[in-house]
Amino acid sequence: MYVDSHCHLDFPELASELPSLLDAMRENEVTHALCISVELAAWPAVVAIAHAHDNLYATVGVHPDYQDTEDPSVDDLVAKAATAKVVAIGETGLDYYRLEGDLEWQRERFRRHIRAAREAGRPLVIHTRAASEDTLRIMAEERAGEAGGVMHCFTETWEVAQGALDLGFHISFSGIVTFKNAVELKEVARRVPLDRMLIETDSPYLAPAPYRGKRNQPAFVRYVGEEIARLRGTTAEAIGEVTSANFFRLFKINKDLPAHA
Repeated sequence: MYVDSHCHLDFPELASELPSLLDAMRENEVTHALCISVELAAWPAVVAIAHAHDNLYATVGVHPDYQDTEDPSVDDLVAKAATAKVVAIGETGLDYYRLEGDLEWQRERFRRHIRAAREAGRPLVIHTRAASEDTLRIMAEERAGEAGGVMHCFTETWEVAQGALDLGFHISFSGIVTFKNAVELKEVARRVPLDRMLIETDSPYLAPAPYRGKRNQPAFVRYVGEEIARLRGTTAEAIGEVTSANFFRLFKINKDLPAHA
C-alpha cells in the first residue's frame, strides 16, 4: 500500500539490519523503497542493495552537503544512470544551512546533475535547504522541468511548493509533517495536488511521531501517510494508493514486471 520514495539503506545504521528492515516493511504494507545515492564512493553499495532485492531501486548523485568528495561529470552521471534499477539522478540540489563562503561549486554541481537528468531521461531527486530562491532559479535556467522529479523532504513554504509544481515537480513529505510544531508544513500538505505528492522517510533520519528522535526506517513511512490522510480528511489507504501510483509513474517503474527484466 505504501512506498518509501527516499531512504538510505546503505548507511551503516541500516545496512547491517537490512533483513529485519525488509520484514518490517512487509508487516507495515510498505511494498517498495528507493535507495538514494549521496556520493560516488558509496554508489556501488546503493546499487548492490537494489540489485539484491526486487522491490528496491537506486539513484545516482552527489549530495550538496558533501564538499570534499568526488564531483561527477555529466557524462559519468549519464553512464551510471543507464545501470539497471537506477531510476533517478540525485540526491542533488542546494544546501546553504551548514556551509558558508563561496558556494558556487555547489550551484555548478547542481547544474551538472540537471543537465545529466535531461540527457539521460531520468527524473531528479532534489534537496533544498535555506536555498529555495537559488534552487528554483537554477531549476528554471537549466530546464529541469524537462526531466521532472521530486522536491524531497519538503520543508519550505507554499510559495516554494507552488514554484516547484509550476516547473512540473512532485513534492515529497517526510516524518517532519507529523511533528506538532510543523504548522506551516501541514498546510502545504493540505494543498499539494494529490497527483503530485510522494511520501518518504529519509531514513535513518527524521523518524515520525511516535518515534521522533529514534532511528528511522522505511516501515515508518506509513505514519507519514496516516498524518497526511488526517490533514486532508481522507483514508490512509487512499493516500497510500495515490502516492504509490505517483511513485511508479514518476520513476517509470512497472511494479507488475520482474524487477530485473
